[in-house]
Amino acid sequence: MTGLVLFAVALLCLFLGYSVAFTFAGVSLIVGVAVLGLDLFAFMPYRIMAIMQNTILMAVPMFIFMGIVLQKTGLAERLLESSAKLFGGISGGVAISTIIVGTLLAASTGVVGASVVAMGIISLPVMLKNNYHQPTAAGVICASGTLGQIIPPSIILIILGDVMGVPVGDLFQAAVIPGMLLVVLYTLYILILGQIKPDLMPPIEVTENKRELLLQALKDILPPMLLILVVLGSIFAGIATPTESSAIGAVGAIILSCFYGTFSFNKLHDISKETVKVTSMVFAVLIGATAFAMVFSYSGSEYILEDFFMELSDGKWMFIIIAMLAILILGFFIDFIEIAFLVVPILLPVAVALDINLVWFAILISMNLQTSFLTPPFGFSLFYLKGVAPKWMKTSTIYKGVIPFVIIQVIVLLLVLSFPELLIIA
Repeated sequence: MTGLVLFAVALLCLFLGYSVAFTFAGVSLIVGVAVLGLDLFAFMPYRIMAIMQNTILMAVPMFIFMGIVLQKTGLAERLLESSAKLFGGISGGVAISTIIVGTLLAASTGVVGASVVAMGIISLPVMLKNNYHQPTAAGVICASGTLGQIIPPSIILIILGDVMGVPVGDLFQAAVIPGMLLVVLYTLYILILGQIKPDLMPPIEVTENKRELLLQALKDILPPMLLILVVLGSIFAGIATPTESSAIGAVGAIILSCFYGTFSFNKLHDISKETVKVTSMVFAVLIGATAFAMVFSYSGSEYILEDFFMELSDGKWMFIIIAMLAILILGFFIDFIEIAFLVVPILLPVAVALDINLVWFAILISMNLQTSFLTPPFGFSLFYLKGVAPKWMKTSTIYKGVIPFVIIQVIVLLLVLSFPELLIIA
């Protein structure tokens, strides 16, 4: 009963708009003291110290820094402009270039907000100017921007690795094929739609020489690709841990900005401040969620939940279905970080008791959380795009545009659910 009250009050406070970190901490303190007494929180300093000493979590600010560097120094803009010119001559070409750049940004940053904003500023005006179907233009930008949730080095995979006690490198490897499958299906959807209804995504006129365009595209795409290969390759080859590779990525992003001549110390100052803001938010939520998980655990609620699922017939699959549906529904209303820190610790003991492969389970959760970025009314990618879209573009237009991509994401989620071997972990 204590766990139910704790969960219900926390969700109510989040829906009312209270700060996430203070909601977790405040509700945990009030309910914990009322039910279990003040002595429970004597353990809290040790838990905070464990967070401070966790080397895995050091990768979070590094990858955030890396993503903001690519956004603030104009590297994302160069990628988009070159790709748009390269593919613009075919129906849906600008949309395809947006997907390609979204993939590259996801694999080099893992920061969804930065990707959606960058592509919304650069790619959306080009598509609208060339009479693209507005919902399709908005949908492809939002969907491409959210690829950073599943394609390594994803911030949510790092968080899930820590919360679930799973090696982050294993999660990165397992996420590659589902992420690439999403990219392929997005691209196929645009190509098919472009063939069936070419008036929705007309080709743009490209006056530049094809050879020059190709050389410029290679110049803009190869260096970021090299950075991606170094960061992810060092992890997959066992040369570096995710934390060490995140440091390589941060330094590599600075070197890239110097290579393109866009680096300045003023920009570095702004990038550092932005990194501190985002990182502080993540760790404040983590500390609040740690208090929440502690109260939930010591109240005995996790054992009640575990017993409930263990008594069900075919408990493993019933648990997975209920867990996925719960995360999908919660994703309509609350942020992925809140779900990762609030819901996953509750589900984890049950998953362990049912002998579920935690790498597979984490990838399912990550893909589900990716969908939450696109589902109204509180899909963050929708808000990011609305913030940089023309004022006359309606929110309903963006909502309509993401529907096909949400369907594609659910299809890939079902494929991963049905065929764990897609992750090469079976």
